[in-house]
Amino acid sequence: MQDLSSGGAHADASLPLWLACLQQLARELPEQQFNTWIKPLAAHVAPDQSRITLFVANRFKLDWVRAQYAGRIATILEQIQKFPVQVELALAPRQMAIRPAFEEVARAPVAAAPAAEAPAPVPRDEPVADHPAPASQRSRLNAALTFEALVEGSANRMARAAALHVAGAPGQLYNPLFIYGGVGLGKTHLMHAVGNQLLGHRPEAKVLYIHAEQFVSDVVKAYQRKTFDEFKLRYHSLDLLLIDDVQFFANKDRTQEEFFNAFEALLAKKSHIVMTSDTYPKGLADIHERLVSRFDSGLTVALEPPELEMRVAILINKAVAEGAEMPEEVAFFVAKNVRSNVRELEGALRKILAYSRFNRKEVSIALAREALKDLLSIQNRQISVENIQKTVADYYKIKVSDMYSKKRPAGIVRPRQIAMYLAKELTQKSLPEIGELFGGRDHTTVLHAVRKIAGERQQLAELNQQLHVLEQTLKG
Repeated sequence: MQDLSSGGAHADASLPLWLACLQQLARELPEQQFNTWIKPLAAHVAPDQSRITLFVANRFKLDWVRAQYAGRIATILEQIQKFPVQVELALAPRQMAIRPAFEEVARAPVAAAPAAEAPAPVPRDEPVADHPAPASQRSRLNAALTFEALVEGSANRMARAAALHVAGAPGQLYNPLFIYGGVGLGKTHLMHAVGNQLLGHRPEAKVLYIHAEQFVSDVVKAYQRKTFDEFKLRYHSLDLLLIDDVQFFANKDRTQEEFFNAFEALLAKKSHIVMTSDTYPKGLADIHERLVSRFDSGLTVALEPPELEMRVAILINKAVAEGAEMPEEVAFFVAKNVRSNVRELEGALRKILAYSRFNRKEVSIALAREALKDLLSIQNRQISVENIQKTVADYYKIKVSDMYSKKRPAGIVRPRQIAMYLAKELTQKSLPEIGELFGGRDHTTVLHAVRKIAGERQQLAELNQQLHVLEQTLKG
């Protein structure tokens, strides 16, 4: 067998086979998945190229790659070779230094960084301190919240791409940019990243990050002190306004009026506005219609709860930032049990690391289970398939018995599919187990429902909002 992992003297005609496969996988897979599971692989190809052995670092990775990617790798290799190629997976011998062949792929066009990716911003303690400005116009940005510090996945890819575009070309497309999603999904991080990136290229830009409640407070003070000229000078002269949680404007007529005026003034001078909310624009309650129409006039993007691979990567990256190591199998265990948002993941990680340091024990699955026993106990007690069925039935005003009946009218099928989707997302039940609890249905029926609702969630803002409500209700 030829050792292709080093890209050195043994890199003969066999080398393009694995590299071509890598290039195709790099096109197909989300970047985070590719970097986590495929990029580290080392390959040995048989002289006749009928068999390829992929070496992985540990048993956990071996099982995951075999289950998730081996079939697709075999298909791609067969398409390249025009005859079947046997794919084998093996643990790397201890003396073997795994050096992936991906360095070669990285030089290929498919792996090049997108043009929209701007260089990393220069770290700044006071992002606007490079030019004269009154304290009231300082940006209030957190210099640590950058695009580089944000783990990318399918849950945030569209929002991240739009935010990168805004940072690179403010005042042009996607104005305003409206980002919505549940608590702890990274909305605020994205806004700070936009501001930090812009100031990295244009230190003279006037950027302000502010929470909606602070804007309300500023309006009240301006009325009390009759200082509206100063208020307008501050808000109407910005190049970039980043405003968090605009749902807090509800029922505040004067604040909405002033924000509308600031909104119009900033758009007129081609400044950019980025906003966040817990719901999409038309789902906002007690906000004037003309303001809602402005919110919805640019680009509206959703942030979803992070998928499994993204949660694993977040845990590993956060552990490194804390100066600790999170074994992949532990990260996988935690990610499977903490699904809702990044904030909860960070909280779980801190508990595990603190427990490890206090007890002077290495981080392991057993230690993680002990450190998180209260959290896991609450989850197991609160979120069951039966509880999901009852909650969804109540929400859509159908009978609980309809969840496992054979009835098929649309008014019942749809809630039933939603309940199946939530059962897969929020419990540890397998597809066959979920099917059994929904009237003995086949696991393929459950899989169809999960894929259907997951796909529509990305497209339909109303469904996405309904699912957010149900998830928050179930999680208490």
